[in-house]
Amino acid sequence: MRRSGPWSAEETHRFLRDALVPVRVACHGASGHPVIASLWYLSLDGHLWCATQRSARVVRLLTDEPRCGFEVSLERPPYRGVRGAATARLHEDRGEEILRALLERYLAGSNVALARDLLEKVDTETAIELIPSRLTSWDFRGRMEPAA
Repeated sequence: MRRSGPWSAEETHRFLRDALVPVRVACHGASGHPVIASLWYLSLDGHLWCATQRSARVVRLLTDEPRCGFEVSLERPPYRGVRGAATARLHEDRGEEILRALLERYLAGSNVALARDLLEKVDTETAIELIPSRLTSWDFRGRMEPAA
């Protein structure tokens, strides 16, 4: 895997493990224009895992063309994050497992109604595994944080 940017492999892994924001996945659209989907994710063994309904557009697009781009970044200053290129693999057999892990990561029991709604459709959930081939980190904390 190619890696660039200011962070070491461990710093990149730690950021992806700890950042509690969605991943933005850029897919090839049928029209030739990119399509971006924001999904909850978790980082396991260097791969990013998401879950969504089998009927979701992102699943159809990744089935047609598994090469994609992605970005995980903080939306408030000081800006920092990781972006990259990946190949997606779809796992219908792991949809429920990944969804439950995502609910724990993002909701931690705080929104029972949303969790219940998502779990009602668990039979048609598909896991998306993003296998990075290139990672680029960026970190503007040095330029954006106020001087002491």
